[in-house]
Amino acid sequence: MRVEVLTGAALDAALDDVARLRIAVFRDFPYLYDGDLEYERGYLQTYRDSPGAVLVGAFDGDRLVGAATGTPMEDHAEDFAAAFAGSGYDLAEIFYCAESVLLPDYRGRGIGHRFFDLREAHARALGRRFAAFCGVLRPADHPARPADYAPLDPFWRKRGYEKLDGALAHFRWKDLGSREQTDHSLQFWIKSL
Repeated sequence: MRVEVLTGAALDAALDDVARLRIAVFRDFPYLYDGDLEYERGYLQTYRDSPGAVLVGAFDGDRLVGAATGTPMEDHAEDFAAAFAGSGYDLAEIFYCAESVLLPDYRGRGIGHRFFDLREAHARALGRRFAAFCGVLRPADHPARPADYAPLDPFWRKRGYEKLDGALAHFRWKDLGSREQTDHSLQFWIKSL
């Protein structure tokens, strides 16, 4: 196993594999995302376009088995500015740690911590004062919630992140088993770097 930072051409070359990982991992609760490659390629364009973007890849041999992305928050201003309005945070000081996706067979090996370590180091190198991400909100009694589901809140708190009260992002996607896209809320978490 190796975990490494990819930027520039190496980042670009890995994005189709990241798209496939997102589709596979985000099928699980709490995302329940019924994704497709065309949408994913469009979404991941931000990482091609941003000179401050980073991709941390986890590899088993040459196979990408996990990935974590991030960009300066202003690259997502259209999506997230409203969530931070009135929070006292300047988007230009925040690094957005987007997805962390890892195939189930590779979990529990410290790769999630490594994903955050490397993205936070990248953020500090860019002069960012804060790192933030958002997590999907689902009700505790959601019918698709597995009996053994354990939220990642303790992991995120151990890393120094706290929920940013009132900072919610809203997106639409198609849940598994649905015919149409529905609204979803995501809670922002933030920490000082």
